[in-house]
Amino acid sequence: MPVKRIVLATFGSLGDLHPYLGLALALKRAGHAPLIVSADVHRQAVEIEGIEFAPMRPGVAQLGDIGQIVRRLLHPVTGPRYLIRDMLMPYLRESYADLDRACTGADLLLTHPLAFTGPLIAEKRRLRWASSVLAPLSLMSAIDPPQFPSAPWLGWARRLGVGPYRALFGAIKRIAGGWEKPLAGLRAELGLPAPRGFAQFEGQYSPALNLALFSRVLAKPQADWPQNTVLCGFARYDGAPLAASIRAGLDAFLAAGTAPIVFTLGSSVALHASDFFVVAADAAQRLGRRAILITGQDPAAFPGLPATIRAFRYLPYSVAFPHAAVTVHQGGIGTLAQALAAGRPQLIAPAAFDQPDNARRAARAGVARVLPFRSIRLGNMVEQLDALLGDPGYALRAKAVAQTVREEERGNPAVELLTKDSD
Repeated sequence: MPVKRIVLATFGSLGDLHPYLGLALALKRAGHAPLIVSADVHRQAVEIEGIEFAPMRPGVAQLGDIGQIVRRLLHPVTGPRYLIRDMLMPYLRESYADLDRACTGADLLLTHPLAFTGPLIAEKRRLRWASSVLAPLSLMSAIDPPQFPSAPWLGWARRLGVGPYRALFGAIKRIAGGWEKPLAGLRAELGLPAPRGFAQFEGQYSPALNLALFSRVLAKPQADWPQNTVLCGFARYDGAPLAASIRAGLDAFLAAGTAPIVFTLGSSVALHASDFFVVAADAAQRLGRRAILITGQDPAAFPGLPATIRAFRYLPYSVAFPHAAVTVHQGGIGTLAQALAAGRPQLIAPAAFDQPDNARRAARAGVARVLPFRSIRLGNMVEQLDALLGDPGYALRAKAVAQTVREEERGNPAVELLTKDSD
C-alpha cells in the first residue's frame, strides 16, 4: 500500500488530543505519514512521540488566562456559547489559513467536531475528508438521546416520543446555529455554497466516513446516526512514560498496602478544582482507605498528607487506574476510556460538555455511580464511595466491560478505513 499523508485536525484539551495521537501512532506503525494540527500548546506532546505537528490558531496566548477560560467553559449553561461564539468564531480565518497550509500534499483530512474550517478546506481543495466524534453525545441521536448540561429538560422531552424531541432539539439548534454566522460569511468569501445544516450539528459529519471513536459499552449504533458512521472503539493514548524516579515512588506506594482510591479531574477541570482534592483526601481517611491524588499541580500544594495518601502532579492513567479500588474522575471521554479499560469501579463527578452524558452511560453499564462535580461534599462523596466499595457487583461488571473495550481496540478498523484507496 502506498504511503498516505493524513492530516488529523483537532482542538481542545488533552482529552481532544490523545485519541488523534493514538490514531497517528497507529497510522505511523502501518507505514503512513500522519500530521497532527492543533493548538500550539500541544506541540511537545505530539513531537515527543515522533509525530509531525503544525499549529492551528487560536493559540493559548491569544485566548487569555487559561484559568479564566476554563471557568467560563465549565459553566453548564453558557459554556458552549462561550466556546463557539467567543473562542473559535473570531479566529476562523487564522484557523483556515493554518489548516489549509498543513493540508498541502495531503491524501486525507480527518476532523474533530470543533475543527470547523476543515470541511471548508476539504471542499475547496477537493480533498478526501473523514470526520470523527469522540463521545456518543456528538452523534445527537433522538432514539438514544444524550444528556445536555445546558438543556437538562431535553432528556425528559424524549418521553414524549422521537418526533416531539426532534422538534424541541431543532429549536436549540437554531439558537446555537446563530453563533456560527462568521463561518457562513467565510464560506461565502471562499465561493462555497451554503452549508449543509449547522457546523455544530449535521455539518460536522463527512458523508463519506464518520469515525465513532468510542466503545459500544457506551452506545450502540442507532438508525439516526449520520450516514457512513463506523463504531471503532476507543483510540486510547496515555502520554509519555513516567520518569524512573516517579515510577519507583508509585510502585513503592502501591506495594506498601491495599489498593488505593485514585482521584483525578483530567487536564481541564483540574484547573478549576476548588477543594476537590482536599475533600478527596478527607473522604479516603474517613473510609480508612489509601488514596492517590493526580492533581495536575505541584504535590507540594497539598502539605500534611498522611502516609496513606500520595499526591502526584501527573500519572498515566493506564499505569494508575488498574491498581485502584475505585477510580474517581470527571468523566471526560479520554479519562473514561482509560477507566473502562482498567476494569475497576468508578465514581464519576461530571462538570460540563459531554461529561454528564458519559457518566450516565457508564452508570447505565453498571460500572459507575455519578456525583455531579458541583454537588460534591465530604458526606456524599463518602456515601458514594462506600456504596461502590461495598457492592462486589460493580467490580465484576467493570472487569467484563474492560474485556469488551480491549477486544474492540484489537479490532479497531480506523486505520484501514482512513488509508484505503477511494472508490
